Amino acid sequence: MELEFYGAIGGVTGSCHIIRCGQYQILIDCGLIQGRRKEEQANHEPFPFNPDELDAVVLSHAHIDHSGRIPLLVKRGYSGPVYTQNATRDLCAVLLRDSASLAERDAKYENKKRAKNGMEAIEPLYTEADAITAWEQMQGLPYRQQTEILPGISIRYQDAGHILGSCMVEMWLSEGNVRRKLVFSGDIGQYDTPILNDPTSIEEADLVLMESTYGNRLHRDRQHTIEEIGEVISSARHEHGNILIPAFSIGRSQELLYLLGTHYDEWELDRWQIFLDSPMAIEASHIYWDYPHLYDEEATKLRSQINEMPHLRNLNLTHAVEESMQINEIKSGAIIIAGSGMCNGGRIVHHLKHNISRHECHVMIVGYQANGTLGRRLVNREDEIKIHGDFYKVNAHIHTVGGLSAHADQKDLLHWASGFSNKPRVFVVHGEAEVKQQFSQLLHDKLQLTASVPQAGDIIELDQI
Repeated sequence: MELEFYGAIGGVTGSCHIIRCGQYQILIDCGLIQGRRKEEQANHEPFPFNPDELDAVVLSHAHIDHSGRIPLLVKRGYSGPVYTQNATRDLCAVLLRDSASLAERDAKYENKKRAKNGMEAIEPLYTEADAITAWEQMQGLPYRQQTEILPGISIRYQDAGHILGSCMVEMWLSEGNVRRKLVFSGDIGQYDTPILNDPTSIEEADLVLMESTYGNRLHRDRQHTIEEIGEVISSARHEHGNILIPAFSIGRSQELLYLLGTHYDEWELDRWQIFLDSPMAIEASHIYWDYPHLYDEEATKLRSQINEMPHLRNLNLTHAVEESMQINEIKSGAIIIAGSGMCNGGRIVHHLKHNISRHECHVMIVGYQANGTLGRRLVNREDEIKIHGDFYKVNAHIHTVGGLSAHADQKDLLHWASGFSNKPRVFVVHGEAEVKQQFSQLLHDKLQLTASVPQAGDIIELDQI
């Protein structure tokens, strides 16, 4: 009975761990590695295990850094079930198809260059057909229902409060006379975040794999965050500029629409044109609308009062590329929500090209920006950025609105970890190296937990814990 660490060990993205119990092997998450081009190239390398030897995959949530290599897993031989929460399965239908489309587009672009140089063509990481096959292998489960997925191995999903359908995974393992309970935190959401319920407290475990994305910092409180967004909108209006908001299509875009709707009058949004410029975010918004039983109390009340999602009178949902291009003709009065959330692709890049050098424009960064991404360079206040081979002076105002993060901050993470009535051993993953070390020490100092930071390839013998 053992646990081996593979992904989200050297950084935040690429979540992937494997459990071996008796004759069975279970993979927890299989996410894309994101960041610099060199780091992303690692997605093409062979898995450090044989996909066709896996018996089950357990997925925590739909974000691509947790789900994005599942189609590749299937392409390379895995044909078994992928267990996940019901809403996550629906969201993956959107996300994995989009990820495949990007992979096919990247391969097509690269092969044009290779053809000119007489080089052999490459295959995309995976195709849309691979994504559809992977999605068909997904089996949706509800929250709070314990399910035996293999003899002696059961799981139960609990609400992580991160995005719709996000899960903490409780896993019970039995091998001979040995019984162990493992908890994988997945990505933990903030407490008191709009739309979603708070992260579920879990009372007991033998071992915990815990994320640490923001384990070294505190977010701005919710009220100050709301005030800051209002100030950005007011400043941009008086300066006659546009507001660009790079946003993850699932989770962040829906929260932004919710906030714009609930503060419509206060922020005088009738003076603006609002664009949700992301076909994927539009699809995801409709999925969010279909799961009202997963809302918190406030969102449930609002859902009962209106008949469409989202409730913004001047919202433009731009599906077509031509519609997106037309937005760039607007020089003032546009609020543009577009992906990708880290500015490393998608329509937001084109909007940045048209706005980033304009002094009157504003960019609101509302989510985590991995090292090496264009979004991180904006957060770092670099004077100049490179887009599609050209350099652009950064004259626009850059605002980092940390209070909107879908990830728990240090205080929230400690609050969740304090919920265990026993003292489980904790392995800190899914964070940048320095952050993981700091948070591991904090778990020891504040909660007297035995915490450590694993390395890729480390194996933990669970029967020794």
